[in-house]
Amino acid sequence: MEEELKCPVCGSLFREPIILPCSHNVCLPCARTIAVQTPESEQHLPPLLHPRGPAAPAAAAAAPGPGAAAGPAACPAACPDSECAAGGGDHADKLSLHSETDSGYGSYTPSLKSPNGVRVLPLVPAPPGAAAAPRGAGPASSSLTCPQCHRSASLDQRGLRGFQRNRLLEAIVQRYQQGRAAAAAAAKCQLCDRSPPEPAAVLCEQCEVLYCSACQLRCHPARGPFAKHRLTPPPGQPGAPGGDGSGGGKGAGGGRKVPTCAEHDLENYSMYCVSCRSPVCYQCLEEGKHSKHDVKALGAMWKQHKAQLSQALNGVSDKAKEAKEFLVQLKNLLQQIQENGLDYEACLVAQCDALVDALTRQKAKLLTKVTKEREHKLKVVWDQINHCTLKLRQSTGLMEYCLEVIKENDPSGFLQISDALIKRVQVSQEQWVKGALEPKVSAEFDLTLDSEPLLQSIHQLDFIQMKCRVPPVPLLQLEKCCTRNNSVTLAWRMPPLSHNPVEGYILELDDGDGGQFREVYVGKETLCTIDGLHFNSTYNARVKAFNSSGVGPYSKTVILQTSDVAWFTFDPSSAHRDIVLSNDNQTATCNSYDDRVVLGTAAFSKGVHYWELHVDRYDNHPDPAFGIARINVVKDMMLGKDDKAWAMYVDNNRSWFMHCNSHTNRTEGGVSKGATVGVLLDLNKHNLTFYINGQQQGPPAFENIEGVFMPALSLNRNVQVTLHTGLEVPQCVKQPKLPNN
Repeated sequence: MEEELKCPVCGSLFREPIILPCSHNVCLPCARTIAVQTPESEQHLPPLLHPRGPAAPAAAAAAPGPGAAAGPAACPAACPDSECAAGGGDHADKLSLHSETDSGYGSYTPSLKSPNGVRVLPLVPAPPGAAAAPRGAGPASSSLTCPQCHRSASLDQRGLRGFQRNRLLEAIVQRYQQGRAAAAAAAKCQLCDRSPPEPAAVLCEQCEVLYCSACQLRCHPARGPFAKHRLTPPPGQPGAPGGDGSGGGKGAGGGRKVPTCAEHDLENYSMYCVSCRSPVCYQCLEEGKHSKHDVKALGAMWKQHKAQLSQALNGVSDKAKEAKEFLVQLKNLLQQIQENGLDYEACLVAQCDALVDALTRQKAKLLTKVTKEREHKLKVVWDQINHCTLKLRQSTGLMEYCLEVIKENDPSGFLQISDALIKRVQVSQEQWVKGALEPKVSAEFDLTLDSEPLLQSIHQLDFIQMKCRVPPVPLLQLEKCCTRNNSVTLAWRMPPLSHNPVEGYILELDDGDGGQFREVYVGKETLCTIDGLHFNSTYNARVKAFNSSGVGPYSKTVILQTSDVAWFTFDPSSAHRDIVLSNDNQTATCNSYDDRVVLGTAAFSKGVHYWELHVDRYDNHPDPAFGIARINVVKDMMLGKDDKAWAMYVDNNRSWFMHCNSHTNRTEGGVSKGATVGVLLDLNKHNLTFYINGQQQGPPAFENIEGVFMPALSLNRNVQVTLHTGLEVPQCVKQPKLPNN
């Protein structure tokens, strides 16, 4: 705060400060030294320039030159500042003379530089015997130039009394001087053994300890670890950093007189002139000087301006706090840079050693993989040899037994065992399915070691200079983007000559109805397939890349159309373990006499879908069930016995609808070998209908069904069915195509 309390002219604490029109302050004695008198005929010239005339040599003779001894002209006697008076010689050394070539005029005017580094224009009295002003010249007028902003202000007949005294600044200076004196008196050495302690001579900023001269030499020498410590004068002494300005308590503020008007000594200030921005008394308003100005109550304006200043100070305080934190951050940064440099050197050595160790370990792992692959292939082949030998032995024995049975001529005895024997032969035949007589492994080893990229990476091993730029726009590879059934596949790549690092990609897809985009994939791959979309829908997709600097812009949007009708098969991953699938997962049978459930690979949540199931085998009148189910349906009992399935189960004469083990709508007409069962799922109307051989079987089976459904089937070993998909809705029930919504 001390810098705010110093006069810009003399560099000392303010004495009787006055407020200039530009809002800056200056000591009243210093104001007398920088006031300039100018004849009215010369007022059109700049303050520092004077016309050529006979007074120029006199002025030059009166002003001391550079390096000359200071005389009374260097610091007028009117200035009572002891520092200014004592430093007259120094001021004289700092005079700057304007030559004729510099100013364009024949005369010069000395310029005085204050201890604060601000150049001021001193008053140069006319030398004795100077020529009188030319005839016709008007009376001289006085002006004062602000030493900080260099704005000139004319003085009226009142002279410097026309400027208002800054009483608040004067009171603050007085409190500050009292507080500084108290602090200087209280600054005692903190390590002295004497009582009372010696006055402190220095303060260590790092140790925060006050030392007298003797203790400083003994306890805090300027060497070793203390060499970099900074010693400053104690608080309150000249040259000490900042003073808090506290102390003084009641100081000068308690005994100050109530301020009176500068023009009317007997009147107190009671109003504030907004136009002139100065307090006024009642008599100032009566005399008419401020009668037409905007005038407000002094107390109200005082509170308003105090609130504005407090609000502005809060902002400055926040910035100052941020600046202090920033300085601490910078100091910590210096130490971190030094530490990080050493750490990175050690890390580099460790990383290179780790690469060598990792390569050695990886070599051992690769050799182990080759050994395991060889042992695995040998085991698989031996297991296949043993299994095939056993099956062959069983089949050969069964054939020999059947041939002996055929040779017998007892019809009744033959018929007693023929049915069971025929089934055994059929089961034995089914064991030799496609692929059973093919080797499960090949003699070739599918292990290829490509060391070229690693070798190139080693040659290119260098430090990465991360640029604070986000990745560019990815390019969609339209030739690799495709749709299949209700799945879409998208591929993209980064543009060539792109050096910005990429840590991953974000793929976004809308809802197939022009709605908002949502993230469906986040990762490093550049190829992604999304399953489980709606059929007969149009999707918009886009992708963007990201790294540690942020997220890059979106790519162009690609439009993808899913299939109009559903193509799907039975799902082996979700089927019961007794279900046997063949014909590319389109034909299903069962190894158990109990009912087992198998689901389709497609899931439906909207639209109209139709598929058929052809009965390939139907023995002993079983009850297969056809319908739809949730993904978590129970799979070891008939379809429709739990609350996760909606089905029609049918025998050779009639059918029933079943959900939650509730049987409804018995309908005549069954199935046999060669029959076709159709399933119509209309999610636009939210109902389910069944057909047998092209004819609707009963009424619509279920109403008000909503959610996600999968085609489902339950059967046992007496039934074999084949699935047919990708079918158009039958014309007799086909609905008008609805818009995608």
